[in-house]
Amino acid sequence: MSTPRKSPPAADRRTLIADIAIDLVAATGLRGLTHRAVDGAAGLPAGSTSYYFRTRTALIGACYQRLAELDLDDVGDLGGPLAPGGPPADLDRDLERDLERGREAAAAALGGLLHRWLTVGRARQLARFELSLEAARNPELEADFHRAGRGARVRASGILAALGAQRPEEAAELLVAWTDGLLYDRLAGALARSRPAPDLAELTSVTRRMLDAVLARPA
Repeated sequence: MSTPRKSPPAADRRTLIADIAIDLVAATGLRGLTHRAVDGAAGLPAGSTSYYFRTRTALIGACYQRLAELDLDDVGDLGGPLAPGGPPADLDRDLERDLERGREAAAAALGGLLHRWLTVGRARQLARFELSLEAARNPELEADFHRAGRGARVRASGILAALGAQRPEEAAELLVAWTDGLLYDRLAGALARSRPAPDLAELTSVTRRMLDAVLARPA
């Protein structure tokens, strides 16, 4: 007699549902995001998604939270100055030299992150842009969306402070905005389909220029 297969824990089921919902949004837009569609795509019994997320608003909120988790995990996976721990520990030994070394490493890490998001993470970023527009239209979703985006800005602020930014919070706002703009332009902008494949060296050069700009001393 076979042993019945156990259902995954609720936390795992919620994560699975959020991941499938993000994939659906990337593939079909918000019009394709329904509880029934998520159940079918995830191979779950009918009614499973609505059990964990009773409303469509709750399901979209789960997508925001999951997107933020995945983005921060990507940052942590890169290592170097974008991971917890920041720039080299001997930063005070030769400040100018170490700041330059830290900026080079940060540019390489951020360029790698952008390359990942434009290639293997492309669908997730498309879903994020699609979902961000829904938050702009639906006041019920605004708080969840802002909460999800706050983590990226806090992480960026800490990194930029370690790299010498005099106003790290302001610098972080600019860096996140420019990064989002670059991603949108490459993924969904007017020339997105005619652009060559993402190039790591070019993205690293672009991110170095962005970092130099946000780290420039205020006038």
